Amino acid sequence: MMVIEGAAVFFSIVYVILAAKRNIWCWPFAGISVLLYIYICFNAHLFAETGLQIFYLSMAFYGYYNWNKKKQSLQISEWSINKHFAVLILGAILTFLMGFYFTTYTNAKMPIVDSFTTVFSIIATYMVTKKILGNWLYWIVIDTVSIYLFYSRGLHLTSLLFITYTIIAIFGYFNWVKMMQEDV
Repeated sequence: MMVIEGAAVFFSIVYVILAAKRNIWCWPFAGISVLLYIYICFNAHLFAETGLQIFYLSMAFYGYYNWNKKKQSLQISEWSINKHFAVLILGAILTFLMGFYFTTYTNAKMPIVDSFTTVFSIIATYMVTKKILGNWLYWIVIDTVSIYLFYSRGLHLTSLLFITYTIIAIFGYFNWVKMMQEDV
């Protein structure tokens, strides 16, 4: 399991670094890492996270397609405060509902925390595919919570990965701000 987790960490780091640089090749690396994490998360009884990895796989294809459109150049943009507020409320409701389900009907470990990272990762991943600047701020929070989630399940390399993700997300945010200003 340590070798598989190590490979998943490697491909994940490459993905996030390339995404922070707005490089389209981030998406194939994402696809490889999520295939590995589907296996890892299922075996760790992180069922919401397993479902999230399946979602990530579809987003790797969608992200590549969306970033590769030749007819229009997808520019970095930002959502309004009202849109972020609505997304946060919806995310909190979905987190509660998913957490309730996994608490009641499965033997999932840390179902509320797992549901939080899952719901908001879906939102943030969608934001990345659309090049929404605020995705990096969401990732900073999600990654910080994920450090604890994975460490508590004994997935120490993955916990270190999320420390790295948090640092890269901070870099990614400021890099995208700079690119957004250059695109204007």
